[in-house]
Amino acid sequence: MTDVVVVGAGINGMVAAARLAGAGRSVTLLDGADQLGGFIGSAERTVPGYVHDTWSSWHPLFVTGPAFVELGDDLARHGLAYANTDGPVTATVPDEGTATIAYRDVEETVKTFADPDDADAYRAMIAGFGRDVGALGTLLGSELWSPAVGKPLVSLLRSAGRRGAAAYARDAVTSGRSWLRGRFSGVEVDRLWAPWLLHAGLAPDAASGGAMVPVFAATMHGAGLPVVVGGAGRFVDAFAALLAERGVDVRLGHRVERIVVRGGRAVGVEGEGFAVRADTVLASVAPGALYTQLLPSGVVPPRIADEARAYRPGRAAMQIHVALSGPVPWRDPALREVPLVHLTDGSASTGIACAEAEAGLLPRRPTVVVGQQHVLDPSRVPAGGAALWLQLQEVPSRPVGDAAGELDVGSGEWTPALARAYADRVLDRVAAQAPGLRDLVLGTDVISPADLEGRNPNAIGGDPYAGSAELDQNFAWRPLPSAGRHRTCVPGLWHLGASTHPGPGLAGASGHLVAEALLRRRRG
Repeated sequence: MTDVVVVGAGINGMVAAARLAGAGRSVTLLDGADQLGGFIGSAERTVPGYVHDTWSSWHPLFVTGPAFVELGDDLARHGLAYANTDGPVTATVPDEGTATIAYRDVEETVKTFADPDDADAYRAMIAGFGRDVGALGTLLGSELWSPAVGKPLVSLLRSAGRRGAAAYARDAVTSGRSWLRGRFSGVEVDRLWAPWLLHAGLAPDAASGGAMVPVFAATMHGAGLPVVVGGAGRFVDAFAALLAERGVDVRLGHRVERIVVRGGRAVGVEGEGFAVRADTVLASVAPGALYTQLLPSGVVPPRIADEARAYRPGRAAMQIHVALSGPVPWRDPALREVPLVHLTDGSASTGIACAEAEAGLLPRRPTVVVGQQHVLDPSRVPAGGAALWLQLQEVPSRPVGDAAGELDVGSGEWTPALARAYADRVLDRVAAQAPGLRDLVLGTDVISPADLEGRNPNAIGGDPYAGSAELDQNFAWRPLPSAGRHRTCVPGLWHLGASTHPGPGLAGASGHLVAEALLRRRRG
């Protein structure tokens, strides 16, 4: 028996459990995995002495979000510390090799823009977002189908005016490529921020990208790219200590198989060999699992069940971890100090790679996210060494062919051999900008889409963002058009996680939002 049972121990489940337990509720946290943290963790995945963030890595959304405001001091007391930069934050390198670099300082960033009008437009973009960020953040962190949005909407109208608010609405239905093309004549801003749309589960030509470009740019300038000192596993360790301190009953290796409903109300969960009764159930699971598998038949309205079955995963992803005996030999030495580098021509090549992946093809020229966490946190590698965290966000869940016509995809499954072969293509793309890279490699580790799905059942087909974030599955329609709130159609059951509003990202936002709603109801 417990007040609240939370299904899923990713960041949203941990945040909700910590908040509710801190307010005096008894909480049980369950997860089928044998480790806490969902897609957060670190390990020596290549050779001893090299610590790699296994899945996710960067925490700007967490340190700027409300969950950090509530829990940050306690997590720091349990050992959480961040490393960050006051200099270069991110860069993009096209095939021809001329890097564009963004710095924490806006003025240093615009110095490299060829067109002075672009520099003015960029300053205006950052300033405008800074003026409205309070209202926008509160709005996006609220239940969009509730009276709670009234106050931030009024605040947004006051700060931006009716035309400004209308512009934000228009941006939300505009693609990133179109938005950038309409405001900047040069290539710099497109190259810097179009590839960041991949980190929101979008493509350059997907609607709502126009709203996300200024969010990414302003967040990087304001918060940088913090990483956890010692590896992301320390973040999970700090949460584990906080949950224990607050009396949360954490049970790993407990896969929930059904949500128990009696008298039309959720009263607990069951799995093989265990049962938990609770006043409230929080489920951080995919909508298909929630509405068509965990809940008993007859409880879910047919429309919601149909929409849950139609919920779409996004593109798959994969990662390559590389241990190096020396610094990355970039052609441009300035890149050695940049925490995160994208290899792409901007909207052009990223858009093509996304289209190829959507068609089931292995992209010929993938956008490569090159993470260099060791430049912020040298403790992760031995003295003189370096490490690469390579992310691919444009791969098909089940490939049907190769856009380059070089690799045999066989049966269409991600076998270890296919993942390794594609990893070679990716490493060759990095080595083209860093000659001699191959000679420094001490070890590699490849995580395929199949590995991602095996780790986390919410990553359907290897989609780490728990569902496509295109406009029809985003904002007020996430996860479903008929179920766009965290409180479900079953009394006592709440839905949270990356498949719910405000979507994927390491902010813990939906966990915080649900915990706030429950505590507010109790106070009421």
